[in-house]
Amino acid sequence: SYTLGNKRRLIKNISGLKEGSLLDIGAGTGAFAHTMAATGWKVTALEPDPIARQNAANKYGLQLHSSDEIYTLPESSFDVITLWHVLEHVHDVHGYFERFKQLLKPQGKLVIAVPNYTSKDATIYGQHWAAWDVPRHLYHFSPKGLQQLAHLKGFDIKEMKPMWFDAFYVSMLSEQYKTGKPNLLAAFGNGLRSNLQALGDERKCSSVIYILSRN
Repeated sequence: SYTLGNKRRLIKNISGLKEGSLLDIGAGTGAFAHTMAATGWKVTALEPDPIARQNAANKYGLQLHSSDEIYTLPESSFDVITLWHVLEHVHDVHGYFERFKQLLKPQGKLVIAVPNYTSKDATIYGQHWAAWDVPRHLYHFSPKGLQQLAHLKGFDIKEMKPMWFDAFYVSMLSEQYKTGKPNLLAAFGNGLRSNLQALGDERKCSSVIYILSRN
């Protein structure tokens, strides 16, 4: 939903750095990691799926590491840590937050993008809302819930940014789950309703990007 270019600009803006050290968790096939490395960033990328890691190696020449290696990385070594729609898949959320605090440099930034179950599209589709995605999504977050978790773990949310396209994409999938048909017109209408409600208040968006710092 957020293009690679948008992500790259976001990282540079929030960090104030043209080049820095970045940890991308849940890197998939490495497109974002490759984009950041190509602009001069030193990138460490973790991905649990060995097939995705191999695809990253084949396509970009990237060496992605197993997710377990998060516990072996040197402390205070990253300017930015990113999780693009990954935290909802993590088994040990509390343990990961403790690790984020150890791995970030003192002025480092943590970037988390997750679906928002208090969004309008979640309300419209109820149990058919695609972003529940059980059992792959182990946790579900609201802005209030993530703020409480962050504070508990020694982080402050500095900024929230909307992911506008997610409302349309999730609505399209939700229509399929609800009716068995890809009703694009209904999906577009409900995605638009969701985004209109979120105008001026990112906390109501279908998915939200949270920018966090250690407190």
